[in-house]
Amino acid sequence: MRIAIDTGGTFTDCVYVSDGAVRILKVFSTPQDPAEAILGAIREISPGSQAEIRHGTTVGTNTLLERKGARVAFVTTSGFEDAIAIGRQTRPKLYDWFASPAPPLADEKMRFGVKERILFDGTLLEAADPDELLKLAEAIRESGAESVAVSLLFSFANPVNERAVVAALAGLGLPVSASHEVLPEFREYERGSTLLVNAYLAPRMSRYLGRLSSGLQTICADAGLHVMQSSGGIVSAEAAAREPVRTILSGPAGGVVGASAVARMAGFSKIITFDMGGTSTDVALVDSTGGTGLRVSNESQITGIPVAVPSLDIHTVGAGGGSLARFDTGGALQVGPESAGADPGPACYGRGTEPTVTDANLILGRLDPECFLGGKVILDERRARQVFEKTKGIIGGVEAFADGIVRVAEATMEKALRKISVERGHNPGDFTLVSFGGAGPLHACALARALRIPRVMIPCFPGALSALGILMSDIVRDYSTTVMLPFDHPSLERRFRELEDRGHKELNAEGIRGVAVRSLDLRYVGQGFELNIESGRNLAARFHEAHRRRYGYSDPQRRIEIVNLRVRMAAATEPIRFHRQARRTGSAEKAILKRRVVHFGGKGVLAPVFDRARLIAGHAFRGPAVVVEYSATAAIPPGCRVRVDQWQNLIVEVENGDRVRG
Repeated sequence: MRIAIDTGGTFTDCVYVSDGAVRILKVFSTPQDPAEAILGAIREISPGSQAEIRHGTTVGTNTLLERKGARVAFVTTSGFEDAIAIGRQTRPKLYDWFASPAPPLADEKMRFGVKERILFDGTLLEAADPDELLKLAEAIRESGAESVAVSLLFSFANPVNERAVVAALAGLGLPVSASHEVLPEFREYERGSTLLVNAYLAPRMSRYLGRLSSGLQTICADAGLHVMQSSGGIVSAEAAAREPVRTILSGPAGGVVGASAVARMAGFSKIITFDMGGTSTDVALVDSTGGTGLRVSNESQITGIPVAVPSLDIHTVGAGGGSLARFDTGGALQVGPESAGADPGPACYGRGTEPTVTDANLILGRLDPECFLGGKVILDERRARQVFEKTKGIIGGVEAFADGIVRVAEATMEKALRKISVERGHNPGDFTLVSFGGAGPLHACALARALRIPRVMIPCFPGALSALGILMSDIVRDYSTTVMLPFDHPSLERRFRELEDRGHKELNAEGIRGVAVRSLDLRYVGQGFELNIESGRNLAARFHEAHRRRYGYSDPQRRIEIVNLRVRMAAATEPIRFHRQARRTGSAEKAILKRRVVHFGGKGVLAPVFDRARLIAGHAFRGPAVVVEYSATAAIPPGCRVRVDQWQNLIVEVENGDRVRG
């Protein structure tokens, strides 16, 4: 059995295939030890003696956000110890005189220099002295370091000195992250920062995955553990423990993979993904019409810290179902980024004492207290109203306060959607909004209307789509190296084969056969940034076209420079067979459970509550309506039209202005 598990801030979602059908299970997360909720869910699923467990984890992300990682020693070329603190001269907020960069993960006392030098072309100018390396090892031992990051100048061109440093530190018994293994690319600041993050996370991630693996063995003796990467591929737990920096956007990456897959089945190639969970909202843009598909970036930043390993291009904001509402000192209503999480959770869960977005949706009638998690959890509307009454301030009524909370949260999410679409030159009206996450379908139609997106797709199992994406993901390893070569240089084939040989060797050691996909980072000579283009025929023409799309112009007469070579080794996962329903005629009236008052736009209207399990392909209805199911609830505003397609997705045509755009 293959089981995918996505740990969220409020719920831990499990997706697995049993008797040929996709099944889901949601349990409350255990923030103090995420493994506890996972092991409890596995016991409930009862997979038997053999299982492959695929895990989307937030351990790396939370460790960075909370600054609870290891004490890291940073080793670099003498004279460059402060490069990670100096960073770049780019100011993220040009006119904010008081803006300060995120403090580096290694303070001044934990930065160590080595007298050595490799030139830009790989020439060994000065070898590391063995006696000095012994003194370095002793200094690191006395510093109390728990992990080491080694990033020497130009080690990507020749790692001989870096290997000598790693060998000298082996006797310390500490995890050592070396740049020639993790990220053999140029730009010393980003490379050093990425290595620091990897070393900062390594001890905690290693302990967590080790503890989880041991617990799994007590449930199913032959359990194999794999972890989702930020790049949208699965990797073994052992590899994830060595390079945890590749797992920081683990869960959100699963959501983008899952949304892209189900949208393609439904016939939508241009989508914006909208994943709203308990603590945050993740959005991404996917355009498969030009063959580009999922967008991978090497320029991610987490809490202001550059992370240069491949990651899906995902933008995150602190707005989720558990986001806390409060008034600031000026009396303005604020929602998030703080969250009630799983403990204590929203007030309506029975323990929370502050108003949240989930409580607001309950008070507005968009959540049915008796249908949450398939009726397994009864929401306490009375408690939510009491909390709102105490905290609403000068706002007239509880419903008005709840409506204000929803509007503020949606404004934050709307900005995130604009950032990945409008601000990058895309017209949202050309896309379909794919909404998922436990809270996403409650707000998707309102956001689509605000951005004039004509259509919303709510897939099956929206509250567990990230876990479904993890279940569907291929096993992937990414390899790269900086070459700085002229276009069509004769050594390219040899360089690519070196990367592929390493990839085949590592995958074969795990009993996996992978297929190599080559790509190159290209730029015009003299430029400071590059574009990634897949290897193949008409490479130059495809680069010029990509440059024109990104920057608005191209210059076929200028020389092209090859900056980095990249190889992605991928082993395909056995596909999941989804059931396709035949369209039927008939009314959706039979799927109505009840009718209740639901508030939209400050007005209460009587709306039907549909049971999604009873909706079949061909059913259609109009808003206002609420659709309940085990993993999520959808709110359909007045004027929107809903139909059920053959894959049992809800396709919502959103009214924009005076007409419905189809």
